[in-house]
Amino acid sequence: MLKPDKSGIVASARPRLDHATLLGLVAGIGLVTVALWLGGSPKAFIDVPSVLIVGGGTLGVTTICFSLRDMARLPVVLGRALFHANPDPANTAIHMLQLAEIARKRGVLGLDQLLGEMVEEPFVHRALEMAIDGTPLEEIRQVLQREIDEMAERHARSAGILRRAAEVAPAMGLIGTLIGLVQMLGTLDDPSTIGPGMAVALLTTFYGAVLANMVLAPLAAKLERNSAEEGLSANIYMLTAESICRRENPRRLELRLNALLPPARRVQYFA
Repeated sequence: MLKPDKSGIVASARPRLDHATLLGLVAGIGLVTVALWLGGSPKAFIDVPSVLIVGGGTLGVTTICFSLRDMARLPVVLGRALFHANPDPANTAIHMLQLAEIARKRGVLGLDQLLGEMVEEPFVHRALEMAIDGTPLEEIRQVLQREIDEMAERHARSAGILRRAAEVAPAMGLIGTLIGLVQMLGTLDDPSTIGPGMAVALLTTFYGAVLANMVLAPLAAKLERNSAEEGLSANIYMLTAESICRRENPRRLELRLNALLPPARRVQYFA
C-alpha cells in the first residue's frame, strides 16, 4: 500500500516529458547508428530515393486509411507519446479521497469554493460541478461514462494511425526492394547502374524495418499505455463523484478505489 504526497487538492496533469520514450528512441537509433559507423561509412546507408519510397509511401497509404482531419492531428499524436500529461493514479486517488473527506465534513456545497483549483482538470471539474448542482446520480454516471468512452475511442484512433503506419512501412520497403531489383536487372549491361539499383533494393527494406519496429510500433504501444492510465484516472473521478452524491463514508470510497487500482498502486489514506 502506498502513501503518496497529500499536498494540494487535485494532482497536476501538466504535460511532462516522458523520459522512458525519449531514452528508448535515442538509445535504439543511436546504437544502430554506432553499429553502422563501426561497420564502415554511414553514408552508404543514406539514399534519397529509398527515403522517398518508404517515408512518402507510408504516409500516403496511411492517409488513405484515415481522414485528412485524423492525419492533421498526427503531430499532436506524436507529442502525446513524448509528453505525458496524466498524473500518477495513486496520487489521483489520494486527492479524490481528500475531496470526499471535505464533502463529508462540509457537505457537497463545501466543494464549490474548490472548483477554481480544478480548471486544468476538465473531467473532474465537470464531475464535481454536476454533483454540487444536484444532478441525479444516474445522469452523472451516464454523462461521465459517455465521456470516458469517447476519450477511449479518440485515443484508440490516434494509436491506430501509428499501428497502421507500422504495418505499411515494411510493405513499402518490400515495394522499394522490387523497384530496385527491376532497375538493376534492366540495366545489367551498364555496370555503373547496378550499385544504385542494389542500394534502393536493400535500403528500402532497411528503412521500412527500422521505421516500423523502432519508431512507429513502440510509439503506438506508449499511446495505448497512456490511454489506459488516463482511463483509470477518469474512472477514479467518476467513482468519487458518485460517492459524493451518495454521501458515502470516504473510507468506503477508499475500498472501491483500491479495488480499481493495480495492487502495487493501492493507497492507504485513512490508516
